[in-house]
Formats: sequence, structure tokens, C-alpha cells
Amino acid sequence: MTMGVKASGAFRGYPWSTHWALSVSRALLPRHQHLRGFLTGACMAGLVLGLVVLLQLHGSFNDFLWPFWKSNTNGSDGKPTEPPPTFRWADITPSPTLTWHQCYSPDHDCARLDVPMDWQSPSDSARVVLAIIRLRAVATSASKNKTDYRGPVFFNPGGPGGSGIWSMLDHGRELQAILGKEQYDLVSFDPRGVGNSVPRIECWSQQQDRGVWDLQNSVLGTVDAHPGVVYDAYARAQAFSQVCENNPDLAGEDGILRHSSTVYHARDMLEILEQMGEEKLKYWGFSYGTVLGGTFAALWPHRIERMVNDGNVDYVEWYQGGYINFLHDADAVMEAFFTHCHRVGPLRCPFYSPTPSQTKSRLFSLLTSLRESPILVTPPPSNLTFSQQPPEIITYSRILHLLSTALYQPHLRFPLIAPVLSALESRNGLPYLAYTSPANNTSPSTPLCLSESLPPSTPLPSPSEGTPDAFPAIMCSDASNHPLTPSEFAAYALILQNISYSAGAVQSEFRLSCIGRTVRPKWELSPDFSWSQGVKTAFPILFVNNDADNVTPLVSARNNSRAFPGSRVLVQEEGYGHTSLAAGSRCTAGWVRRYFQQGEMPDGKEGCKSDRRLFDEEEEMMGQEDELGVAVRGLRKKVRIRPFYWG
Repeated sequence: MTMGVKASGAFRGYPWSTHWALSVSRALLPRHQHLRGFLTGACMAGLVLGLVVLLQLHGSFNDFLWPFWKSNTNGSDGKPTEPPPTFRWADITPSPTLTWHQCYSPDHDCARLDVPMDWQSPSDSARVVLAIIRLRAVATSASKNKTDYRGPVFFNPGGPGGSGIWSMLDHGRELQAILGKEQYDLVSFDPRGVGNSVPRIECWSQQQDRGVWDLQNSVLGTVDAHPGVVYDAYARAQAFSQVCENNPDLAGEDGILRHSSTVYHARDMLEILEQMGEEKLKYWGFSYGTVLGGTFAALWPHRIERMVNDGNVDYVEWYQGGYINFLHDADAVMEAFFTHCHRVGPLRCPFYSPTPSQTKSRLFSLLTSLRESPILVTPPPSNLTFSQQPPEIITYSRILHLLSTALYQPHLRFPLIAPVLSALESRNGLPYLAYTSPANNTSPSTPLCLSESLPPSTPLPSPSEGTPDAFPAIMCSDASNHPLTPSEFAAYALILQNISYSAGAVQSEFRLSCIGRTVRPKWELSPDFSWSQGVKTAFPILFVNNDADNVTPLVSARNNSRAFPGSRVLVQEEGYGHTSLAAGSRCTAGWVRRYFQQGEMPDGKEGCKSDRRLFDEEEEMMGQEDELGVAVRGLRKKVRIRPFYWG
């Protein structure tokens, strides 16, 4: 069955997004109406006084040789153009025909593809330029004579709002190693509105304005921090929605806000596929990427050659906009912290207690204490790490964000936050500041202060992991339910807190994103379409999921599988965190490889154990690991998962 779509004349909007919180105490903010002037001056001086970027961290994820290139995918001489010494996207002239240029490394090619803003009514005046990247297969790079080349595999790292360009450069080689680096090119792109695809969805015209807004956001706290905060958050969500919808670079009949639904992203991906001379799609999607994959499969089921969806967003919940069941397994991840902290003992887990339940009680007591009495930290002048920072206030809300973030990558984060929590019990906040210091965060971010604000039509000077404002624009374009009143949102926030003590208060911000939106997408899924009708794809889809994923629970994978008869679900057992990559399993990676290469499917009953348990030290095999093992371990330590978008 082919999915129905409809064109809508009604407007719909794009929401408030939670950016990485800037951890600044309210007491430290200048009490002056011209805060923008203060911030601008600080930016010009190259210093931002009183700020420590609190990265919430999060979802998320390469090339090909000339004997196999199609004539319409090359430079004018039949080969990709040589990369300049310093690659810049702005140096590539957009073209309606896919033309590759070497970029970043000898193995990477990039292209800027000019496509219609409105696929239903194309015009020469309203256009989108997609930034595309591929990592060529080793076989095509090394020899003209190897015949095992099998074409491109597309991947999307999640979000919505995640950059395929950034993800390719960060961990594309590990993904390609799992697929088979001699068989497959790996291809990704920045979806419309994201990263180096233009126009980019940037609600603020000036970076200083964004900085001021984020400073205010940072002191607001989670919706349960204090009485009345939930209503303050609601009002701010409305205000941000108005900023986005009133931005002349984004709004209007031909603006990007009316053309950002997942249906548009799927159609863009189809265009790239066809321009590469491919009839059918091979695809690997993570988190929100499972929505993109499922939507593509429902629209063009006859075009599916292979599809793996990992870390599954429930299609029905996503398109209805309910956002309740997504936290079904969040507390299972938090409970694993208590269990495995007890298992490994105090040397590996300083937050250890004689029983897991006692460890849990300690955490609750710590949170209660912080709510009533935040910790004031005055960095010692002799400490070079903090010598240029003002005093910090560590609040209940900041620790809730810390915990919620850690749930995305517990194998990586739990051993790091255990000593932080232990120190906070004794009112020592220095380990927390060290943990959240920008110098110790592995995820790059767009600087708060730029020498100049880039217009949405200009590519970024360097890849960024995501575009936060694109998250609500895309999510709210897809959601069909009506906005909530303040009291309805307060009730919704309580429901999420009852579902998950560890993540409910923080993740209620998802639903806030659509408050105050009025712009409707011009092209969206038809309300008449039902996922329960069943869509038969040309080749069965493989759904992969951890049995304890904090934002995409296992039940979502099973629900999605029922929408595609013949598909299978592969469960990664004792898999804690968001997507199978967060835990890692050679068994899971092996199934993914066999699925793509031989079309093998698990029987739906067997699962794959994670390679290691929480708090266990990484076992370095000293060169004895095979290719799959190296790739899995690298992804577990490398992949970033940002909670300001879904995944």
C-alpha cells in the first residue's frame, strides 16, 4: 500500500526548542534592560563572563570509485573535483544535477543539490539546496577490478535536526565497517533546514539575541523545580514560537517552515537516490531517522531494497503528537545504574551503597537537598580550569538534566557521573563543574558568540552536530494534535513525571515545542492513512532496539513492525541507552551486516546480548579484535546523543 498525502492550505508552526542550557545563576545575570548590549560587548571582547556551557549531550551518524560512477554524478572530467586545501561548502556551486566534489579527505565526496522548496508545485524562485556527503567503498577506491561493489547505503543520524554531514565525519567509517567497507558507499545529507542545507531554520536573526534568550532559559529550571515554573515555561514557548513564525527568512507561503515535514525529507532522499542512478533504497536510520525511514517505506514501498531502523520512534505517537509512551523504559536505564553500581562496588562506582535500593534512596535525598538548598561553588583562584569563572550555583534542575543526559549513553556516562553525585552529597561541586566544563565535553557546539551572524541562506563555516531550531519545526509539522492550554500542559508534565522520575520533568519540553505554533505544512501525511493498514515493502524491514532505551522503548519497535508485514524485530538484550550503538554488540552488528549483504533476517525470537555490562572497563584486545569488534567499540565511545532533539 502506498501512503496517502494531502496538501493543506492552513498554516502550522514550528516550536520552541530547548538549546544546550547555559548554566548561569540568576543572581549572576546583569539586572539591566540592555542585556543584549552586555552580551554583545562580551562577545566582541571574546569573553563571556559568568557562563559555563552546560551541554545536555543526546541522536545519531562515507565514498565510491570512478569505474562505478554514473556520468551525471561526476565533475566535468568524469571524476570528483580535487578537494581544496580547506574545504568550504560555500565554494560548491549548487546544481539541479548531482555533481560530486572531493571534500574533507581523499575518500569523501560532497555535493550541493538544488531541489524545489515545494515538490508539489516546483518553481524557479523557491528552492532548497541540500548538502550531501558520501564515503566511497574501499573496493572502488583501491581497484577497478573488484566486482563486489553493491552501491550506496543512506543513513540518517536522528534528530530531527541532526546533521548527516557531521555524523559522517564523526563516525561514518565505523558504520561503513559494519556494513562492509569494500561493498558499500555510505551516503548522508543534512535534511532541508539543517546544517549546511539552506535555507537553514534559524529563528534568531542575531546570535546575540539567541544568547540572551538562552541565558533566560537557563535560569528557568525544569517544570517541577518550583511552583509556577511550568506556566513560565509555557509562556516562553509561546514567545519563541512567535519569534520563529515572524522571521521573514523562514515564514510565508514559500518559506521553509511550510515545507519542513518528514514527507519533504523523504522526497528529497528519493531525489538523491534517483540522481545517483539507483532504483531502490538501502537505508539505516537511527532515532528520528526511523521516522524518516518508515515514512519513505510507506510512501514508496516498492523502492525498499534494505532498511534497518534502530532506536524506534513510535510512528503513531509521532504523527499524532502525543509524546507520552516514549519514556516507557527510561527508568529501567536509571535502575540499571543502581543495580550495576552495587555489582561493581565502591572502587568503580563511588556512589555505591550496600543495596541498590539504598543507592536509589541516596539519589532521591540528594535531589531533595538540592531543591531546598542549591550548592554554591566559588572556584579557587589557583585552579586554572576555573580561575576565569564566577561563582556557580548547582541546582536541582541542573542535576536532573545531568541524569537525563546520562541515560542516552549510560555505558559512557554512568562511570563519570557516579563520582560527581558522590561529591555533591558532601556539598562539593567542583567535580560537577569539571564534568560539565566545555573543555571536557566531547561534543562540539556552535559558539555562543560569532563575529557575524550567518544568514539562513549561507552554509556554515564548519559542520555542526545539529540545528536546534529545526527540531521543533519538523516535529510539529508532523504532529496532528491540537495545542495544549497551560493547564493541559501542566497535567501532561505531571503524567510524564509519573511515568519516569528520572526523565519526565526534563523530557516534557518535547511537547512544549509545539505550543503557540500556527503554521501548517503544505504537504503532510493524510489523516486517512492508518499505520495499522499494513504496508508490504519490496524487502522486509529490520527493526533493531535496545530492551531499555530511554526515549525509544522496545514496544515502539514492535508497534512499528506490525505496520510492515514480514518485518522483524531484533532485540539487543541488556542494551541500555538510546539506539543499539549506545551499548554495542558484535552480535547485533553481525546481523546488520548479514541483512545488508545476504538479506538474512533473525527469526524475531532470538536477541543479541550487549558486549559489556555497565561500569565494566573497556577490554582493549590489543589488536586482536576483528573489524566488527573495533567498529562497535568505537561507536559506543564515540557516538553523541543530544537531548535537545529527539535523537
